[in-house]
Amino acid sequence: MRGPNGEDLPGAILFACNLNAVRSPMAAALMRHLYGRWVFVESIGVRQGELDPFAVAVMDEIGIDISEHSPRPFEELMDTSFDIIVTLTPQAHHKALDMTSSFAVDVEHWPTFDPTATSGSREQIMDAYRQVRDDLERQIKQRFVARTAPNA
Repeated sequence: MRGPNGEDLPGAILFACNLNAVRSPMAAALMRHLYGRWVFVESIGVRQGELDPFAVAVMDEIGIDISEHSPRPFEELMDTSFDIIVTLTPQAHHKALDMTSSFAVDVEHWPTFDPTATSGSREQIMDAYRQVRDDLERQIKQRFVARTAPNA
């Protein structure tokens, strides 16, 4: 599948983290924002958490609303026909590898900082979440870069 600028895109991608409350919903929302017309996108967690309000706030800053996201664990995944599963934590990576041991799917691990471990002022915490958001966006854009035409 080709994206709007010639990006080589999967047909379906799953992002996975620990609680499906911060990193994977942010990554899925960014992927949908960038390539949602071309790619089916889902997110999942090793365990079910509660959507993090800081994640909602930093995504809202860039005009992406994730406030309706409902965190789900792997066990609630209805469809497993993904082309790529991107894991953002070691726990999610192990779970994805276990889940996919009997079928063909690419599993990629993108180690991603956990901003919930940040302490300090509200602004310091928001900065940590912004950094994760921006890192995920950069990683998505780098992974699905547009192909350029060969020199003639």
